[in-house]
Amino acid sequence: MVWSLTQNQTFWSVKSKYIVQNARMNETQDGIKIAQRNINNLRYADYTTLIPRWALDGHVNGTIPDDFILLGFSDNPSLEMTLFVTVSISYMVTLMGNTTIILLFHLDPHLHTPMYFFLTNLSLLDLCFTTSCIPQMLVHLRGPDKTISYLGCAVQLYIFLGLGAAECVLLLVMAFDRYVAVCRPLHYTVIMQPHVCHKLAFLVWTSGIFGTLVQSPTTMKLPFCHHHRVDDFVCEVPALIRLACGDTHSNELQISVIGSVFLMVPLLLILISYGHIAWTVLAIQSHEGRRKAFQTCSSHLVVVFLFYCTVTAVYIQPRSHFSQKGGKFLTLFYTVVTPTLNPLIYTLRNKDMKGALKRLFGKDRTSNVQ
Repeated sequence: MVWSLTQNQTFWSVKSKYIVQNARMNETQDGIKIAQRNINNLRYADYTTLIPRWALDGHVNGTIPDDFILLGFSDNPSLEMTLFVTVSISYMVTLMGNTTIILLFHLDPHLHTPMYFFLTNLSLLDLCFTTSCIPQMLVHLRGPDKTISYLGCAVQLYIFLGLGAAECVLLLVMAFDRYVAVCRPLHYTVIMQPHVCHKLAFLVWTSGIFGTLVQSPTTMKLPFCHHHRVDDFVCEVPALIRLACGDTHSNELQISVIGSVFLMVPLLLILISYGHIAWTVLAIQSHEGRRKAFQTCSSHLVVVFLFYCTVTAVYIQPRSHFSQKGGKFLTLFYTVVTPTLNPLIYTLRNKDMKGALKRLFGKDRTSNVQ
């Protein structure tokens, strides 16, 4: 009887210890699960800091953000003031230079050739391209408010991307025009007839519409982070992809394909055409003939180099280290500097444009009278 009672006490003692240990184990496991769940709700913002997932995740339940914040160089106010003055001057030069080219083409019959027809289209593209982003950029550089509405960002992206794609194709068309003029001069008037030039211009503008309709809608549907801070001056695809918190592999693949179609393929064809041009120019016996052919093509080649080098660096790999660090400077270059240099390059180095300017202001008539 005593032995049986002792066994019962021992049994209940062991069982109570097991229950306590099991309870502690359950508490520990519950704590681990809670901690794991909390960690799963966090993401690394950098290599050292954990922030809540809800602070990074984008459209909650499919909601659309009200606005975005375009950071630009907001961390450097003195640089912003310098950029405000520089961009203002550049924009005025762009407006006056490209408007002058368009007016000269329409007013001077001597410029009614395929080369200046395409140059007028380039000037119109640059006017629209810069006007779609620079006025808003100046407002942000001048004041503390850096916000842009979701609709405003979408409109800017559609216009910005469409005109950029159209300019890529236009530079290819201009290279083809120079190829025919230098390599097949006797057939130039037959090949580059007015109706052919108009069809090529239609192709340029249509390709821009196609490019923006393919890329822009998918970009604006990305799951953007809640802070909505875009590390750029304008709403463009690479900066918006970097703002997304979800999976962007399909968008990155899409922009790489679009970039190859509108950047790499035209650039390759331009280089091939200028290879043929160089071979033809070197075969010219006359030194004056070689100089004239070189002057005819050098202006376009400079514009191609300035535009393609900067745009390719940003769009081919939008999440690359170079694109993230230097993206703002490159964007500033091809949105402000290149459209400013284009009219200067084509007018200051071109005798036909200089002659048209003189005729416009009546200097030729004055010299003839004397």
